[in-house]
Amino acid sequence: MTSQVSLQQQIEQLIRPEIRALHAYPVGDASGMIKLDAMENPYRWPQTMLTEWQQLLADVALNRYPHPKAPDVVDGLRAAMQVSDQYDILLGNGSDEIIQILAMAVARPGATILAPEPGFVMYKMIATFVGLNYAGVPLADNFELDADAMLAAVSEHQPALVFLAQPNNPTGNLWDEAAMRSIIEACAANAQPGLVVMDEAYLPFSSRQHLYLLDEYSNVVVMRTLSKVGLAGLRLGLLIGRPEWLHELDKIRMPYNINVLTQASAAFALRHYPVLVQQCEQIKATRTVLQDSLSAMGFAVYESEANFVLARVPANRQARELFEQLKQQKILIKCLDGGHPSLMGCLRFTVGSEPENAALLSALQTLLA
Repeated sequence: MTSQVSLQQQIEQLIRPEIRALHAYPVGDASGMIKLDAMENPYRWPQTMLTEWQQLLADVALNRYPHPKAPDVVDGLRAAMQVSDQYDILLGNGSDEIIQILAMAVARPGATILAPEPGFVMYKMIATFVGLNYAGVPLADNFELDADAMLAAVSEHQPALVFLAQPNNPTGNLWDEAAMRSIIEACAANAQPGLVVMDEAYLPFSSRQHLYLLDEYSNVVVMRTLSKVGLAGLRLGLLIGRPEWLHELDKIRMPYNINVLTQASAAFALRHYPVLVQQCEQIKATRTVLQDSLSAMGFAVYESEANFVLARVPANRQARELFEQLKQQKILIKCLDGGHPSLMGCLRFTVGSEPENAALLSALQTLLA
């Protein structure tokens, strides 16, 4: 008789050890909370726009597969983001799927993904998912890019992919352009050339975009999303680049990855893109007020070009304690303390609506008194 293998033994034999060592990406239940932890646009559409959208969805054929290329969405993105016809656009189920497609495409044995840290955690997680090595390079003081350390890492690891997020999450800042150019050029010059991904998730709140790098460098692609501009619920990311790159990446993209409701809703929203732009301008104005208010309370506030503010708590306070106290008052923010050595004592506040920000600041005023 064959001996029975326990369930735990089956798991240990089948699931890769690096996967077993991971923790799932934490997404808590925010029901009933003032939600200032996920960098969402707090504003809904005007009622007339909502009504028109709802009428549009009534005619969507849920019994049919979506268009495989989502041409209405691509055309809307090209117009709204002023993407030249010489470049292609690849759509993904959020930026996460785009990152996964990129990683899968270069996942040769021993290949490496490289990124500055602290940065977006999914770069490292997806590298692990697909069996790639990951190299994180610490940022310099004040979260600036350490060009010398990055160039040394590019030389040592010969990365297949380098992610440069501008603005960076969770720090919110833009990096020196000359430093980024030196990294792009070093990746191109390696014996094993590397592709540099400019991650512009927070572009709607930033003073600088990077599409122009596509004209100058053949080893650059630009990744964006509609999540931060106000369509987080749709999960729509995009990659902009030379047709030669996107032709290869499209082979990995799952068919019908953008569903019919997302296609209809995104195409509609892009026809009304000025509404979303106006909301982002309001968020930028509100961001300034939030930064000034936090600074006046004694936080060390970092300048942000995103829709969130990174701040270090006053010297006599504990970040985790403030996070928990706010949570008890039904205000959810992000505690970054413990996530990376340079983020000790740091909290990240999504810029909410005026009433949400007022509630946050009132609660902080009381807790810090």
